[in-house]
Amino acid sequence: MSNFFQTVLVNNFTNAIHGIAMVFNGNFGLSIILLTLIIRLILLPLMLKQYKNQQQMKEKMEILKPELDEIQAKIKKTKDSKEQQKLQQDMFGLYKKHGVNPLSVGCLPMLIQMPILMGFYYAIKGSEEIASHSFLWFSLGESDIWITALAGLVYYLQYKVSMSNVTREQQQQMKMMGLLSPIMIVMFSFSAPAALPLYWTVGGIFLILQSLLGKWLYQSNATLLPTKVEKA
Repeated sequence: MSNFFQTVLVNNFTNAIHGIAMVFNGNFGLSIILLTLIIRLILLPLMLKQYKNQQQMKEKMEILKPELDEIQAKIKKTKDSKEQQKLQQDMFGLYKKHGVNPLSVGCLPMLIQMPILMGFYYAIKGSEEIASHSFLWFSLGESDIWITALAGLVYYLQYKVSMSNVTREQQQQMKMMGLLSPIMIVMFSFSAPAALPLYWTVGGIFLILQSLLGKWLYQSNATLLPTKVEKA
């Protein structure tokens, strides 16, 4: 781990966890929950912007789908390589006409938040004081099967909720990763301090609410787009 990452992120998160715990009479469980929510709230505007872009992409794909399906059917039917190239150019032209980038998967928000979340992760994992405390029914420093199972269930539900905001093509692309994520969290949490699945559980619940908020904000205008396109 680089000194910069350790100093700027991990150490500051460690100090924040301990500082908040002092406010709650040394309750590190509540400190982890509160700091997780603070981090997610800071990232919320960025994530909502991603949801907005995903919804706009989904609406545009629904409009061009009939033409796209027709071109794709012709590509599969023809054996002529030149004809296939022409049809592929027609398909790219269709994407361009509707302002659709099929390769755009919204990775920027994930890239921005990863260092923050990793710093918080190592701050929890590396604190001996956190490991010596208990919260609810489990010890923060020892693995617990129930909080582990809850973390896996929450992230599976988060994956299912988030799928409603992307196109069918993106759903197929993200299906494996969406199913793999909760499985990896469960497998890793079996040998990790329970403070980590607690952090994942709280973060996952926030992501579910975040997805529902994005859906409420940006799908309410979904029926307006086809009307505008027809008038153009």
